[in-house]
Parts: sequence; structure tokens; C-alpha cells
Amino acid sequence: MSDDPKRLIVVGDRVLIAPEEGEERTNVGLYLPASAIEGRQVQGGRIVATGPGTPMAEPTSMDEEPWKIPGRDAEVKYLPMQAQMGDYALFFRKAAVEITFENKTYLVVPQAAILVLVRGKHG
Repeated sequence: MSDDPKRLIVVGDRVLIAPEEGEERTNVGLYLPASAIEGRQVQGGRIVATGPGTPMAEPTSMDEEPWKIPGRDAEVKYLPMQAQMGDYALFFRKAAVEITFENKTYLVVPQAAILVLVRGKHG
């Protein structure tokens, strides 16, 4: 056993978000519509980690079964994600899965459920 601290590794096209409790206006200046607050359909938070992206199939694997391809590399290529660590994300609440890791609550959200990203100077 090593003394390395435990850490979360996000897989696929998912992002790990530190949730922000919904107010009428977020800390980055986005105004949420009344319908979003009442129905709590939309939530915001800061992205703390991202997965590698969507795995891409090799062009040759479309014709043959993967195990039949001679000399096939084990390296998987990914379509990179738009979401980046540090971005503020506004996403569909229903798509989020809540997890607790070392007494902190996070949300795991697929990139497809993210509506907008705010990137740049943090106020």
C-alpha cells in the first residue's frame, strides 16, 4: 500500500461538479429564470474534474470485430470535452448523480446535460 491520498477519477464524457445552492443570481453573474428556480430544473456549480471525453472507434473497427484486427493498439482515442476544470456550469438537475467523497458532496453530470459554461476571470 502506498501513502498516496485517494482521489476521484472521472471517466468518459462526465464532469465532477461542486454544487452551488441555487439563488436567483449565481456568483458569476448569471440570472436564473423563475421557472428554473421554482421547478429546480437547472442547477449551477464549479467543475472540479473532467473525464477524458467520448471514446472514438477506430475506423478499421467498423468493418471487422475488434479482436480480429491484427496488431490492434490498446490505446483508446477520445473526442475532447468542452468543459474544463474551473469552469462554472449550468446543467439539468435531473441528469446529475450526487455522490459524497471524503465528507464533500459532488455531482457527476454527463457533458450532454450541461447547458452553458462560464469561463474566464472569476469575480
